[in-house]
Amino acid sequence: MYEPESDPDRAAVAARAAGEGAAVAADSFRTDLAVEEKSGKTDAVTQVDRDAQVTVIETIREAFPDDPIVGEEEDALKEVPETGPAWIVDPIDGTNNYVDETRAFGTAVAAVVDGEPVGAAFDCPALSDTYRVGPEGAFRNDEALSVSDCTDPEAATVCPTFWWDFDQRDQYAAATRAVVERFGDMRRFGCAQLELAMVASGALEGTMTNLRANSWDTVAGVQLIREAGGVVTDLEGDRWRHDSAGIVASNGGIHDELLAAAREIEE
Repeated sequence: MYEPESDPDRAAVAARAAGEGAAVAADSFRTDLAVEEKSGKTDAVTQVDRDAQVTVIETIREAFPDDPIVGEEEDALKEVPETGPAWIVDPIDGTNNYVDETRAFGTAVAAVVDGEPVGAAFDCPALSDTYRVGPEGAFRNDEALSVSDCTDPEAATVCPTFWWDFDQRDQYAAATRAVVERFGDMRRFGCAQLELAMVASGALEGTMTNLRANSWDTVAGVQLIREAGGVVTDLEGDRWRHDSAGIVASNGGIHDELLAAAREIEE
């Protein structure tokens, strides 16, 4: 299995850029926002998303002016380059929560080389939590992260993650059913990077979807889980990459059961 080497310089810039973007989001949180729709009624965007992305990109460019940047908003790249260094940015993951004045949102930044993460951060300003991963491991507010040691599915809490659109509600229902029939309890927070970070911290035992997720919603959180001792695969059980179909992320102890649940969604 390929294990990328961490890059202390890029890890530090990822943390700084995430913090700068999160500060922009925090400044306008619970204020009067102009909200627009992108692809549908549940896909919101605000000017703050755009402003936060500009701030994150400016911070990265100060240190790495020539690196390509993949981001959710505006004219940033949408595909992660297969070779060389790149950055992956989500200025506000959980925009619907942000608009609804719910605290579960944050700014995610990941640095990758040849498609593999070498440093990442996820800053949740309204929760006063900053997650980061670099050469020395994974941390929340400078405390080392470790996944849960739970191995009993009936004692585990799992989150079906990402958004099944209105023409996929049968899959949404199937995902929910697969979780509640197999595991002790279910959560859903509407912020994929936070859900992944919660697996890394031990607050959840797992999170999963059958959908192909965007890199800006996943890469930082996936690296947090791996550095915290967890496992992240695709629906085939192979090591997850930014271009994989589906994502199954767990503490390792319930992974086989979680993988089986994820495979049930489209049956």
